Amino acid sequence: MFPTRPRSRSRSKILATTVVCATVGAGLWAATGAASAGTISGTLYRDPDSAVARWVQANPNDSRTTVIRNRVASQPASRWFASFNVSTIRSEVSAYVGAANAAGQIPVLTLYGITNRDCGGASSGGAPDLTQYQTWINGAAQGLGGQTAVVVLEPDSIALLTCLSSSEIAARNQALRTATQTLKAANPNAKVYLDAGHSTWNSAADQASRLAAAGVAAADGFYTNVSNFNGTSAESAYGRSIISALNGQGITGKRQVIDTSRNGGASGDWCGDDNTDRRIGQYPTTNTSDANIDGYLWVKPPGEADGCRYAAGSFQPDLAYSLASSAPDPSTSPSVTPSTASPSPSTSVSPSTSPSTSPSASPSGSPSTGGSCTATFRTTSSWQGGFQGEVTVAAGSGTPNGWAVTWTLASGQSISQVWGGVLSVSGSTVTVRNAAWNGTLPAGGSAQFGLIGSGSAGTPVLTCAKV
Repeated sequence: MFPTRPRSRSRSKILATTVVCATVGAGLWAATGAASAGTISGTLYRDPDSAVARWVQANPNDSRTTVIRNRVASQPASRWFASFNVSTIRSEVSAYVGAANAAGQIPVLTLYGITNRDCGGASSGGAPDLTQYQTWINGAAQGLGGQTAVVVLEPDSIALLTCLSSSEIAARNQALRTATQTLKAANPNAKVYLDAGHSTWNSAADQASRLAAAGVAAADGFYTNVSNFNGTSAESAYGRSIISALNGQGITGKRQVIDTSRNGGASGDWCGDDNTDRRIGQYPTTNTSDANIDGYLWVKPPGEADGCRYAAGSFQPDLAYSLASSAPDPSTSPSVTPSTASPSPSTSVSPSTSPSTSPSASPSGSPSTGGSCTATFRTTSSWQGGFQGEVTVAAGSGTPNGWAVTWTLASGQSISQVWGGVLSVSGSTVTVRNAAWNGTLPAGGSAQFGLIGSGSAGTPVLTCAKV
């Protein structure tokens, strides 16, 4: 329940990869999106033979089927290639990409076979050594064809390095650089993105340095929030800071994609198997209205387990239904909410007001003004003796130097953890200041931070001030 690990836990993401896809036309279930920003334009590919599509077909009379069909199976999601087999990877990729090409749509592939994958966790596996990994990548590259394809390369491979020695990190970085170059050389129209973790893991400056070392200069950019639950606005702000840091290293023109498959509810806890406060987020689209962001993608297919209650990667209809039950149908919801992002990734490091889904809980507490910002608290989860909350900071006239939110603890209350901000407590007074990457907000911009507390959440009176 508690967000004790600031990581994406992509160990939950192993999927079967040997099914040959059938061709599907751009029909009722196909999501559309001609890009108005970013560098990708077109319709993302919906796999008709995904686990959720097969479940819907096999269970027409289940009470959950309509919701799961309309709000999950109707959407394009990434196909994971996670089984290390050098003799079949080319044909697996070719079949999937070929089906997407025949449908006139853009395939999204997640390649997940790096040596020492997931640092030996629940999704451990991958290539036995980096030489064989390169052979596997060569096969994948040969199956990419020549049309636009989106490649999400090796989740957690850059953000998660704790199990590797310095020499192993250097070898991995070289492997990722070579993999990126191999994929781009095989298909110059492929869009390749590297791992940037998420907004409550490594700092933007640290992550930018890691990306640079892993060869992001040869990639199209980076992805964040894969298998995690952080809100889109926090992820876009984090991405903007990474872009700024990369620009400072002379690496320009890089863009972000964000996994929005499960970020429409509470954030912070890595495992979604036991949580009912999770929701699907922004429906997949390349129409982001943000020049820094190439796509909102469903990288982790909704309804596939994280491994803490069910087998990692297995499709569970109760999880899919829980994620989708309170979401609008795609046909009745706008494809994207325009953001106030800057027109180019090199001109601003300010967080955008990129689209985020409506919270599952109603705001609580009293939004209070101090200086040039306001802060609003909502309870996102509660249990006997504790609660999880989220605070949204709205910039008003802007916070050029940062912001701070202050409130007084109620009797019996304490705050044990904060993400997306820096916590300090003096007596009964709590202050949360901005993190390094989300302090500078433009007029009308916003940022969020989350917290874990003991006692009852109550209705805190928040004071927000620029600093």
